Amino acid sequence: MNQPPFSQPHRRTSLLPHLIAVLGLLVLAIIYFSPVMSGKTLSMHDVQEASASAREIREIAKETGIKPLWTDAVFSGMPGYMIDFNYPYILVYKGVMAVVNVLPNTASIVFMVMLSMYILLIVLGCNAWLSALGAAAYGLGTFGIVSLEAGHVSKLFAMAYGAGMYAGIILALRGRYWVGAALMGFFMCMELGANHIQITYYLFMAAALYVVIEGIALIRSGKTRQLLLGLATLAVVSAVAAGSFGKRLLVLNQYTKETIRGKSELTAKTTNPDGKSPSSESKGGLDKDYAFTYSYGKAETLTLLIPNAFGGASGGGLTTGSEFYKAMTNRGVDPAAAKQMAELGAPTYWGDQPMVGGPAYAGAALLFLFVLGMFVIRGSIKWWLLSATALMIMLAWGKNLLFFNEFLFDNLPYLNKFRAMTMAFCLAQLFIAAGAALGIQRIVSQKLTLAELKQPLLISLGLTAGLAAVLALVGGSFFSFQAPNDIPILSRYFGEAAREFQTALISDRQSLFRADAIRSVILILLTAAAVWLFLTNKVKATLFYPLILAIVVFDLFAVDKRFLNNEDFVSKTQASVLFEPTSADQQILQDKSLGYRVFDQTGSFMETNRTSYFHRSIGGYNTTRLRRYNELINFAFQNNTLHILNMLNAKYVIQNGQPNPNDPQQTPAGPIALPNPEVMGAAWFVGTVQQVNNADEEMAAMKTLNPRDSAVVDKRFAAQLGNLPATLDHTGSTIQLTSYRPDKLLYEVNAARDGLAVFSEIYYRGESDWQAFIDGKPAPHLRANYVLRALRIPAGKHTVEFRFDPPLAHTGDTIDLICNVLLIALIGFVIFHEGRSRNRQPVNEPEPVLPPVAPIEPTPVGKPTKAKTR
Repeated sequence: MNQPPFSQPHRRTSLLPHLIAVLGLLVLAIIYFSPVMSGKTLSMHDVQEASASAREIREIAKETGIKPLWTDAVFSGMPGYMIDFNYPYILVYKGVMAVVNVLPNTASIVFMVMLSMYILLIVLGCNAWLSALGAAAYGLGTFGIVSLEAGHVSKLFAMAYGAGMYAGIILALRGRYWVGAALMGFFMCMELGANHIQITYYLFMAAALYVVIEGIALIRSGKTRQLLLGLATLAVVSAVAAGSFGKRLLVLNQYTKETIRGKSELTAKTTNPDGKSPSSESKGGLDKDYAFTYSYGKAETLTLLIPNAFGGASGGGLTTGSEFYKAMTNRGVDPAAAKQMAELGAPTYWGDQPMVGGPAYAGAALLFLFVLGMFVIRGSIKWWLLSATALMIMLAWGKNLLFFNEFLFDNLPYLNKFRAMTMAFCLAQLFIAAGAALGIQRIVSQKLTLAELKQPLLISLGLTAGLAAVLALVGGSFFSFQAPNDIPILSRYFGEAAREFQTALISDRQSLFRADAIRSVILILLTAAAVWLFLTNKVKATLFYPLILAIVVFDLFAVDKRFLNNEDFVSKTQASVLFEPTSADQQILQDKSLGYRVFDQTGSFMETNRTSYFHRSIGGYNTTRLRRYNELINFAFQNNTLHILNMLNAKYVIQNGQPNPNDPQQTPAGPIALPNPEVMGAAWFVGTVQQVNNADEEMAAMKTLNPRDSAVVDKRFAAQLGNLPATLDHTGSTIQLTSYRPDKLLYEVNAARDGLAVFSEIYYRGESDWQAFIDGKPAPHLRANYVLRALRIPAGKHTVEFRFDPPLAHTGDTIDLICNVLLIALIGFVIFHEGRSRNRQPVNEPEPVLPPVAPIEPTPVGKPTKAKTR
């Protein structure tokens, strides 16, 4: 069972197998995303939405050369931190991404996932073949591919760099301090650059498991000093890596407290007046119902083994041979329309989540190898891979394992800031792929025999192929194959015939389940046969490695293509046009006055950035929206819509066109723009100031307030009001916006007497980040009407300026620069040091990197030995 020359280390050729493997992974990624080679790209929903929200910032940057730190494009105003912010000194990240961006688009993302996983598996002791197998399996994990199709690019990059972080952690705790520090520092820097804090958090949860498990093993083996040095190394380099994105971390930590992920000042008196859902309240984070909306069902976890166990994606996936298609054509539906509905619109998914783009499929062949690996791998690494996989699955269950996840949600710092816990399945794929590759590596390295592996093989077959076979035969008796929303969805299309179509749909769901269960059985048996042939010396390693690699890749590749295929690609020209302006948009764009906003009633205005692409919008789409603004919309907007629109300077309202009353069958005209004659403009003086005791009273007042002549102010701002009376005479006072840039606003004021001006701008960290100036001198401003800014202005003519200049941004730039220079110096030193050390090593001195292992025996005896890599 000797390994092929592909994995033999020689001084001149030791890098060649790895170069070939890495090139092969790049080719694999390009083959999957082959349309990119003809100039096409994916039209990613979330990327489009992000680009739309950033348009105002980027357009101003083109004109002035400086990105504004604030934007008015979404939610009437918010910081640009999570949209498009300037980070001039993230030198390491910029350098790496410059190289990544040279690679074919989209394929480069999955390639980076594979490359980082490859590095981790090499560190764990796998040869080039098996490292490529695990890397390909991680990169082609179906949940990750589905996420990419939706535009979750940052999630994929975070998945990628996390594998490299683990490589650094493992090396540092095994005594390779300098190399471990360099890898950890580099990949943690890139991880933070990916800017997907939720995936990063999950990665560190699993890293903590490894530190505990490996730490116990080191202490037991008398290597406490090595453990302490490793932890100290990781602590120092982690601080440097965190500092390399210090600006982002500082402003993000500060900003999060002001968003829907921060603690609300409202009590149940406002948020839950009827007392029906007290358990939904969170301790300073997201609402639990919102956070757990996307929770994987326990039974739905079968999709790790059987991709279409729960119907696949929310829409489509059927053919003209399906019962659903036949039911439509039997009812007189046009065959072409029925075909389109079956392939793209049929609600085949019947799991616990609101909607999905595809399943979390690990790969049947890979899952079999993982289970087998858990029988043959020895040492702390086995328990880490097993426990980390279990942890990710349990997290993904969300509300379906409420006692566990609610405890973590309430007690783990920062975890309550995250939603859609199902994404933990992305990282389960990492540990499953690593376990599969390491299992095969140990079989090869330890030259395990069929007699030694007979029982593990049979158990692994039973737990995977056996389970799939049973489900293929009798799975229909275990599940209902119905979703709670089947009838409502089908009724929209088929009216009273909905139940007939549900019966057809249930039949198709059962067929999908059965077909994929049989498919999984076949793939597992093929993989087991390849292992058997190798163990019995019927095939050599030169054939065995590519054989199992091909099975695993074919398995995942084929399923992935169901959910992301060539038809999802469009030309770059088409992708660059995010939204086409309607006649309503064009009409509004003719208005060149400053600072006004637009309210779009044609859809869910808080769930899309389409309006933000063309105008300054009342709504938007961003999961880090400011908490107070979100609360205003949730609890007061419906009761007091017109007055709130007026104070938010919604000069235009976009509505759907109305049908022609003389021809009801005629298609209604496109959206129309209606001017709002009651809009209050950019700023105004008020005649009445109503002080309230708390946020509940402030919100209650907003449900009926007419802001044209009144303002409601929390009593904590009494000092800023000074001695202004509750009733003011503002006759003859005027205020006008004369210069607009989102982070710098100028007003000309003519105040007949001392008064209070309210500005149609969102209040955020007044006196610290947003600062007010009257005639160039700092002036304290306050919050009014729950979300807006207000300023006491003395009598006379004045120039008022509001300027957004967060101090942490400047502090962060300094930290970024220092830590990036330190990180570059560390990486350069390690490369130089390791290169010189390798030149001094004997030619044939391989470096063992696997943990201590022992051969499988009924009663293991003797001291464990290290396996050699080849």
